[in-house]
Amino acid sequence: MSLVEVCVAPDPTSAAPGAPTPADLFAGGGETGRLMAGLDWSATPVGPVEEWPASLRYAVRTILASRFPMILTWGPGYTQLYNDGYATLIGAKHPGALGRDLRVTQAEGWGVLRGPVQHAMTTREASWLPRLPLLLERAGYREETYFTVSHAPAFGDDGLVAGMHAVCTEVTNEVLGERRQRLLHDLSCTEAERGDEEAVLAGLCSTLGSDPLDVPFAAVYLDAGDGLRRAGTVGCPAELLPGSVPDPAALPGPVAGLGLVGGFWQDPVRDAVVLPLGGAAGEERIGVLVAGVSPNRALDPEYRTFLDLVAGQFTSALGTARAFETERRRAESLAELDRAKTAFFSDVSHELRTPLTLLLGPISDVLADTSDPLPQAARDQLALALRNGQRLQRLVNDLMDVASIEAGRAEAVRVETDVAAFTAELAGVLRAAAERAGLQLSVDCPPVDRPVHVDPRMWEKVVLNLLTNAVKYTFVGGIRLTLRGEADQVLLTVADTGIGIPAAELPLVFDRFHRVQGSLARNREGTGIGLALVRELVGLHGGTVSVESEPGAGSTFTVVVPYGSPDMPADTGPSATPSEVAHGTAASWIADVTPDELPDAPAGAAATVLVVDDNADMRTYLTRLLAPIWRVHTCTNGEEALAAVAVHRPDVVLTDVMMPRVDGFELLRRLRADPATRAIPVIMLTARAGQEAAVEGFAAGVDDYLAKPFQAAELIARVRVAVERGSGARDGAAAGPAAAPPVPMPTVPAGRAGPAEVRALVPASRPSATAPPPTTAPVLREHWRFPATARAIPGLRRALRRVLTAAGLDEDQVYDLLLAACEAATNAVEHAQHPTRPVVEVTIEASVDGVEITVRDHGQWRERVPSMDRGRGATLMSAFADVTVVPGPEGTTVTIRSPRTPPRPGPGG
Repeated sequence: MSLVEVCVAPDPTSAAPGAPTPADLFAGGGETGRLMAGLDWSATPVGPVEEWPASLRYAVRTILASRFPMILTWGPGYTQLYNDGYATLIGAKHPGALGRDLRVTQAEGWGVLRGPVQHAMTTREASWLPRLPLLLERAGYREETYFTVSHAPAFGDDGLVAGMHAVCTEVTNEVLGERRQRLLHDLSCTEAERGDEEAVLAGLCSTLGSDPLDVPFAAVYLDAGDGLRRAGTVGCPAELLPGSVPDPAALPGPVAGLGLVGGFWQDPVRDAVVLPLGGAAGEERIGVLVAGVSPNRALDPEYRTFLDLVAGQFTSALGTARAFETERRRAESLAELDRAKTAFFSDVSHELRTPLTLLLGPISDVLADTSDPLPQAARDQLALALRNGQRLQRLVNDLMDVASIEAGRAEAVRVETDVAAFTAELAGVLRAAAERAGLQLSVDCPPVDRPVHVDPRMWEKVVLNLLTNAVKYTFVGGIRLTLRGEADQVLLTVADTGIGIPAAELPLVFDRFHRVQGSLARNREGTGIGLALVRELVGLHGGTVSVESEPGAGSTFTVVVPYGSPDMPADTGPSATPSEVAHGTAASWIADVTPDELPDAPAGAAATVLVVDDNADMRTYLTRLLAPIWRVHTCTNGEEALAAVAVHRPDVVLTDVMMPRVDGFELLRRLRADPATRAIPVIMLTARAGQEAAVEGFAAGVDDYLAKPFQAAELIARVRVAVERGSGARDGAAAGPAAAPPVPMPTVPAGRAGPAEVRALVPASRPSATAPPPTTAPVLREHWRFPATARAIPGLRRALRRVLTAAGLDEDQVYDLLLAACEAATNAVEHAQHPTRPVVEVTIEASVDGVEITVRDHGQWRERVPSMDRGRGATLMSAFADVTVVPGPEGTTVTIRSPRTPPRPGPGG
């Protein structure tokens, strides 16, 4: 809004011809014109309207016709005449200001206006005052306002200055908006050490103090559990405010008694607002902000919004500081936990070395004593104990290395080493193990023409870990080790023709304890730190290790180390040779890859025990215990065991739990799902001790459960009970027309099983139960919900096979239905567009008439284009069953129906 002020001296001359007459002078002047027309001007210094000079009439007519805020003062008494625009600016002073002295009605601001007004009237030069702060009392209080004003002289009929003419625009909102925006920006940019709440709060208060016009004073109170405590103040002595209060309601609103002043005109501060810091939905409350209100501005919606934004900046900054502090404490806790773990491994490893030394030393001495040799059977048992003791020693040493590296205590002690000859010898130590595994080991290590400085024991671990990793994951083909000297480094590569590594897993190969899920391997033993240790040891030499791999084509590990410089004087002793640990590693791998030698069955043995374990020494030990009593067959995993059971049905299965390919629980499920093998007693061996582990095994349907380590006599007794129980079940089945169905097993919540519940899960403790034979063929129906990922397909296949086998379908039909259903599920995973739920639902119903399988996704239908699979999946499914596809906006349902086919006749049938 704008304002114009004009002051004109009275002109005693009569009105000039053509000047506005009193009748039409105020016409068209709006509300203010009507008020001026009704005013008794004869009582004012300018006199009756009829006596006004023409210049005054023209000036009045001009300002009334304008919509811009304008004012005219006339004569030495500064008599005011103005229009509607100006009336709005002076608020409650209108209409009382009409015809009165400007110096009286604007007394509070005359000190600022007098200079520019008098300058314009005396010098006849117009002024220009942008953003002029003026004190107005137009709303009942001393208001902070800003105007852009121009003052100019007003001339009478005689050409002399008779008054003042002014035009003004109010820019209060513009000035306040810029000032408040600048403060909010400064608050958002307040710098302090991250995570230091006190420093952040001090910075915020300091920044807030830069704008005392909008926030005369402020105080921050933070939650203290039992109330609020004062944490910071600005613009106010801290002692004037309470140090703590039970709740925000106890904080002051009216603050006139504090004696504080503020605002542009430094008037007493009377009011304050209490603003919450945080505490919105799902947000933790930090505290409250007490903000003083300027005595020169009304607390209108714009002002309150500004204060809310100030509180928001405090909330954001303090919340971020607390989040950083929480993260810092979490990081410190993790670091402390890591240090404690490192110290624990270090201490435990040291403590383990003493008993290991006292175990391995005497065993080695006895085996090395040729003066009084032991019987061969005893020597074999001691050799087994020595080999596994050395394996434990290697694990302890690896843990010690990791602990030392984490603690920063490990250092490579480099000495000049014939690295080519040393590497070739290390490969030779493992040659027998590779050849026993059916692999060809090629070694190409020509002499290096420059001295190479490495830590021999660390280099040994690098080479052995890479070679044993290659043997572990290679089943066909060979391993090639090469060593080359380049310009400024030595290059070692170990390439194999093994199973390879998926591209997504390559960045994680050297992480500790990382295993590629679902990968095939010769065994699952180890700590999971072999390749991680390789990276750490190579790094201590200033080198790098990398891997290139393709699934099904093998992997190539490359180690690059500099020639280095010696950390110790040249050693004149013998060159580096493989240590006893290296030979122990080779012996363990030879035992792992050597086919089991089964002893002849004892005379009169009437039962067969199938031992399933991926550890060669464990199979050897179990065979030695059981072979004098029963016939013993061995398998290295559950997959081999299922194939062996199909050829020759054992009387008892003794299986480990943790095995590659098919583990112990999956083996148990498959045996129980097949009517032909359902009654075979199964005993589980596991390293997981404790009642909860036993409950898990019995709940899965195992007949007996034995935790490692175990006593030989206890194992033999449990196997004998299982053999007798299995023999009794067969005799009962032969005597009766039909065997009783399996007794349903109760479910017991993990961690809540007591002795009675455990006995209820043990088959030998369950009461016998019989059920009448069904009069009609049962209908098997199951529903599953799998995650929409390719990894779920194997689980679906196992679940379908279990139901289809239980339904008594022919094996060929089972195979066809599995192929069709898994193809449908694969399509649901790969082709569902924008699924609303990331799952695939599968339902199977098998009856005497046939089988119906439905596969449903939750994505949108995508039309096939020529670049896609050209319908191979649908053709494949239709070749084995009747297939219907029903697409819809909420998902696609594939239904596979197949009538039951009779089993194919056997040979001669």
